[in-house]
Amino acid sequence: MSLEVRNLSKNYHQQKALNAISFQANEGQVLGFLGPNGAGKSTTMKIATGFILPDDGDVIVNGVSVVDHPKEISKMIGYLPEHNPLYLDMYVREFLEFVSGLYEIKGRNAQQSINLVVDRCGLGPEQHKKIGQLSKGYRQRVGLAKALVHDPKVIILDEPTTGLDPNQLVEIRKLIVEISRDKTLILSTHIMQEVEAICEKVVIIHKGQIVAQDLLLNLKSELGTSRLILETEEMLDKAWFSHLSNVAVIESLKDNTLVFLTQEPGPLRKEILPVIQRRQLSLIRIQQEEKNLEAIFHQLTQQNA
Repeated sequence: MSLEVRNLSKNYHQQKALNAISFQANEGQVLGFLGPNGAGKSTTMKIATGFILPDDGDVIVNGVSVVDHPKEISKMIGYLPEHNPLYLDMYVREFLEFVSGLYEIKGRNAQQSINLVVDRCGLGPEQHKKIGQLSKGYRQRVGLAKALVHDPKVIILDEPTTGLDPNQLVEIRKLIVEISRDKTLILSTHIMQEVEAICEKVVIIHKGQIVAQDLLLNLKSELGTSRLILETEEMLDKAWFSHLSNVAVIESLKDNTLVFLTQEPGPLRKEILPVIQRRQLSLIRIQQEEKNLEAIFHQLTQQNA
């Protein structure tokens, strides 16, 4: 099972929300759909799930076109939108029975499906409570259960961890990874940490256009910016290093610590050492950090501004 976006375009009056974007998500692989607010992520997800139709292009789910068969597509996809729509006066199990009915799952089959998602989403102790009594973390679990109750092979989660505390965040991440093992899962977000924690493939969208798509490891290798941290016993002045050729940005972390953003950490290290020697500085460390998705994202969205 896969989901393929083909040359998708969408306009809202004079504003072009999507401009001929294409990408593919495959089974067993969490795809991170990443972009700033207003980049076109939610519009793409709404088209993919059949909520709205594109002006041009198509989304193909397991060979079925969303343009030609939007109702059929909606049954094949489990969707958790950014603003999790729940009926707060309904009990958890009552709500899942209601959702099952919408997908025409009834009787024993409905109860089996509900039991499965209640167990999978860790809702057992809460299943007889009203949704309005639940914490934000458990409400997100109910939203995930709603997206899973009809056993879809494609899951789309739009900003699923917004507003969660650190403990809830860890629990939802684990749940997402578990769900993805036998399904095609797209995680739409603007939170870099989410993508680095659970995604294998990344698509970055900016102003309705895709600016990068690849495996996360490949993206870091090709576009990654390393952080080189310089710490000495003396105070440091950024101006001392402004002439260096292999540095993109210099930031002050402390009075005696500078951070260099660079795509060439080796050559930059060689340029820094003569400055240290010339100024007779007492070196504490020159430490290279791993390439950072946040720096890649900033680079791509700024250069395409």
